[in-house]
Amino acid sequence: MKNILFVASEGVPFIKTGGLADVVGSLPKDIDKEYYDVRVIIPKYSCMKQAMKDKMEYVTHFYMDYHWKSEYVGILTAEVDGVKFYFVDNEGFFTSEKPYTDDPLFEITRFAFFSKAVLSALPVIGFRPDLIHCHDWQTGLVPVYLKERFAANEFYHGIKTVMTIHNLKFQGKWNVQDVEDITGLSAYYFTPDKLEAYKDANLLKGGLVYADALTTVSPTYAEEIKTQFYGEGLDGLLNARANDLRGIINGIDYTDFSPENDKKIPQPYNVENFRKEKVKNKLALQKELGLKQDEKVFMIGIVSRLTDQKGFDLIAYVLEEILSLDAIQMVVLGTGEERYENMFRYFDWKYNDKISANIYYSDELSHKIYAASDAFLMPSLFEPCGLSQLMSLKYGTLPIVRETGGLKDTVQPYNEYEGTGTGFTFANYNAHEMMHVIRYAEQVFYDDRKSWDKMVERAMNADFSWKVSAGKYQEMYDWLIGG
Repeated sequence: MKNILFVASEGVPFIKTGGLADVVGSLPKDIDKEYYDVRVIIPKYSCMKQAMKDKMEYVTHFYMDYHWKSEYVGILTAEVDGVKFYFVDNEGFFTSEKPYTDDPLFEITRFAFFSKAVLSALPVIGFRPDLIHCHDWQTGLVPVYLKERFAANEFYHGIKTVMTIHNLKFQGKWNVQDVEDITGLSAYYFTPDKLEAYKDANLLKGGLVYADALTTVSPTYAEEIKTQFYGEGLDGLLNARANDLRGIINGIDYTDFSPENDKKIPQPYNVENFRKEKVKNKLALQKELGLKQDEKVFMIGIVSRLTDQKGFDLIAYVLEEILSLDAIQMVVLGTGEERYENMFRYFDWKYNDKISANIYYSDELSHKIYAASDAFLMPSLFEPCGLSQLMSLKYGTLPIVRETGGLKDTVQPYNEYEGTGTGFTFANYNAHEMMHVIRYAEQVFYDDRKSWDKMVERAMNADFSWKVSAGKYQEMYDWLIGG
């Protein structure tokens, strides 16, 4: 039996702000329990729901030297779906209204504490991992601390580390002097070949330098981040470690995202009966949101953070033209930059029979949009993996995406001559190229319904379950720790 420990700043079902939590909560469930004992450790945030806190049991506590003080480290545990979770408790660091704060120095201080506490807790909880799987910059110091001070203790000898990049944009940067003081790491570690980058300390870089292997969340993104455009200043390091870097596509949990068993949608359906049943979800959503009820109209769904990264500057260029000329409806759900929130509110007012802007977040409404829409628009500037397009595929809602990162790896472009494809794609970050593809999708929907339905079939049959991804992670674990 090989012991694997996932270390992360969030994980479902306990706390979630994005796709990272889905990976940390879902992937361990699908790793083969006959060969691997996979456990997860995350912070115990005060903002976790009380029902989740009630599942936790106290294990132990101890005091740890950190930032010139003796800090309390409490350890709690809970088991969900056969996976054991641990929680690091310290009210000074993890009491906040949301999991993350807007204070970058505090974020670095609390997650450096978390990284050190995780390693310190291992002998106390009686779990010695063969491999520690770290996620994003918040855990970047785990491989550093492991090599710098813990490796001298026999308990830690031979523990391997993996660093997974979920989004390279976020790196945990601050000035060297403060980070040196906070972490207790010597000046030796703050040089350009280690934690220093462009005169700042960089916690993600520390993980990328000291981990035994690196992964990111899609094969295309693994290649993209080795270029200057996508590399966020770390492309040189990622090229130097190219042999240790692999891209493994994220999966989704089909127990949560399956139109056949989804309790959040009015009309369940499957790949056999979608031609008759799927449209009932469209009619129900049109009625709920006050759109014109018409089962034949082409409906585009958007469920997203409303930011530049997600391609909303492209949408802003052409939305007036599309709404004024095209026979479509659009349903938008999400929050983000104020200018995009207000843009959708304005167009909802101007074309209220064609577009519904829902500027908030609702899990239930997101499921209804995946089920009701004919197409799903996701024209991202960059997208490490993306989960929305995987959900829309499962619901037979054909993605319209830009060929970047995980979008390129998961959506096969429609080829009318060969009768292949699971969606519509465009290559250049260009508003009119996107509009052309939206209109091409409209044309296929209205004029060649037979081909459209065949594509829906292929999309719903595509397998992006965690089982597939878990197999690839297991290969990497075996390669690192032998077996």
